[in-house]
Amino acid sequence: MIQIVVKRDGRVVGFNEEKIKGAIRKAMLATETGEDESLINKIATRIAAHGQERMTVEEIQDLVELELMKSSRKEVARRYIAYRDQRSRARKAKTRDMFIEIIETKNNDITRENANMNTDSPAGMMMKFASETTKPYVDDYLLSEEALMAVRSGYIHIHDKDYYPTKSLTCVQHPLDRILENGFIAGHGESRPAKRIETASVIACISLETAQNEMHGGQAIPAFDFYLAPYVRASFIEEIKNLENLYGKDFSDLYNVELKDYEKRDLDGLEGKDRVLAHAVNRTVSRVHQAMEAFIHNMNTIHSRGGNQVVFSSINYGTDTSAEGRCIIRELLKSTYEGVGNGATAIFPIQIWKKKRGVSYLPDDPNYDLYQLACKVTARRFFPNFVNLDATFNQHEKWDANDPKRYLYEVATMGCRTRVFEDRYGEKTSIGRGNLSFTTINIVRIAIECMSIRDKEERIAKFFVELDRVLDIAARQLCDRYDFQKTALAKQFPLVMSKLWNGADKLNYTDTIEPVINHGTLGIGFIGLAECLVALTGKHHGESEESQKLGLRIVGHMRSRANEYSEKYDHNFSVLATPAEGLSGKFTTKDRKSFGVIEGVTDKIYYTNSNHVPVYYHCSPRHKAEIEAPYHEMTRGGHIFYVEIDGDATHNPDAIANVVDLMDKHNIGYCSVNHNRNRCMDCGYEDASEDLKECPVCHSHNIDCLQRITGYLVGTTDRWNNAKLAELKDRIVHN
Repeated sequence: MIQIVVKRDGRVVGFNEEKIKGAIRKAMLATETGEDESLINKIATRIAAHGQERMTVEEIQDLVELELMKSSRKEVARRYIAYRDQRSRARKAKTRDMFIEIIETKNNDITRENANMNTDSPAGMMMKFASETTKPYVDDYLLSEEALMAVRSGYIHIHDKDYYPTKSLTCVQHPLDRILENGFIAGHGESRPAKRIETASVIACISLETAQNEMHGGQAIPAFDFYLAPYVRASFIEEIKNLENLYGKDFSDLYNVELKDYEKRDLDGLEGKDRVLAHAVNRTVSRVHQAMEAFIHNMNTIHSRGGNQVVFSSINYGTDTSAEGRCIIRELLKSTYEGVGNGATAIFPIQIWKKKRGVSYLPDDPNYDLYQLACKVTARRFFPNFVNLDATFNQHEKWDANDPKRYLYEVATMGCRTRVFEDRYGEKTSIGRGNLSFTTINIVRIAIECMSIRDKEERIAKFFVELDRVLDIAARQLCDRYDFQKTALAKQFPLVMSKLWNGADKLNYTDTIEPVINHGTLGIGFIGLAECLVALTGKHHGESEESQKLGLRIVGHMRSRANEYSEKYDHNFSVLATPAEGLSGKFTTKDRKSFGVIEGVTDKIYYTNSNHVPVYYHCSPRHKAEIEAPYHEMTRGGHIFYVEIDGDATHNPDAIANVVDLMDKHNIGYCSVNHNRNRCMDCGYEDASEDLKECPVCHSHNIDCLQRITGYLVGTTDRWNNAKLAELKDRIVHN
């Protein structure tokens, strides 16, 4: 006997025999003979009595078809089948319309969900077709009922849901030395260990590209300078050996000569070994520069996925004080400053300067000159961003300035903002680890639902009750996804689960990845703190001390609950200040539909990213830093502080240094600077003049503005979705 019916959207309801009767009656009325109440009751009773206890809607409809075909009313069966087909096509119409928009290269929020992907290309279309048809499968078969309802009600957003069935993980910080020293086999090819800087540079690219195809998130190298430094010396020795062959002399005593730095010298007036040494250094510097040029060029041209999507890559550097490490840093920065192609700004990799007192920040620090160069490069090219190793939550008790492997104890950042450091299952480190998956909570919707409570204390108390309810759902959903991910086999991720992920070297090809993935993190994100506070108090945290206190209480509560989930479920839970791109307008659209336009809350088509002060709020960089800084300690899954500066920053590196000083003063974990940069889309010319309409080189009017979207750069705003374009238009300068 049928007791439970599973609807198409996954909901479970009690069986209602009248639904069957109504459908048969409707089909009968469409025939000349009309309805037959006796037959209707007979078929409905038989199906109810002989069906299984739990059935889907489709299974019940199949039984109705079968009973009608066995009856004397075959014409009713045909009408019923036609009606089912009509309803099925109506349900598919939404998918059809979506496919047409993709095919016709419409510029909308579906095709512009990811600004790093060109969905107008054939491969990009295929990626989007796959993405949009996979999501319903996740809804129907992989999500719990409570998670599905929370998604459809606009309380949570599951990131990278289209990749859910693949069991892939989000991101990883590459321990590049494991590959450079030992080589690797991944897919159809293999790589030998590196012997020179050119090879090391190429292998770094291959590592990032290969892993990107095995994961759904970004790729990062946590200590680019330390990893590549040995191959500077190897290349230097190679140059000495070339000179030995040229001169027919033995210069082996120069192989390991101590060098304070690798800087080019004029050979005039130099003789003997001094000339040999200087020549070898000059040649080495040239090779390193070319290798860094090639690395940057490759990261902007190698397509790791369909849709001309380059690797979402990041590199961290700045604290290697060896001559070789400094050479890597200097030539990388110089290459970045020069640009790619005709001098265009490189979009990837996202570069991140590791700011450390005593190493790479203060005037007496050994890498201070390179820090100054980094600020100069950022002033022109947006990168590097800056991660603060001196922030209290980024420090490691084992870090030692004299330790040649101190990078093991330095936090590294994934360019858009993702951070991993603390680990319940091993040494605190960023290396060989990453995020497993993350889900974002719509705290604005929760706040709006409490607005009708007139008493403020009761309103806020109710908000926290509802916040806890949604947090619990998000935590359970993340655990469910983890339980699905852990069943993947190591062979599904040939590089990640052999060389990159900590502990993966102990896995056999057919082992599941369960023993090692718990080193990763499960992230609970949030969006729209500013709008949430307006709903609860009338003002956002940038304009009200009371609201700021409540904001800190809300995010602090989320952090406490994440800690509780870590204990309860035995995972590494963290709170993430969500980098909302595709999500930027999704929550707002649903909330507007449910609650209408609410001033200061839903009156724009986007919600403010995470804990940021709204982009349209006029304030100084100092005020913005004071407001946003306290949230960084709480959001250890990732965060970013940014400042918009006015005009041409190219010749004003001090403006960049001032922002880094704010980061240092206010215990901020990670920061970046936005400024104006025009780009001619026809010839590649760039400048920072205000409101450029015509290119002074080729006279094209096809001018776009180079801008960050959620921490990374996009070559053209044509790929931005409507919500992010609206946010871009609203951005004001902080001064």
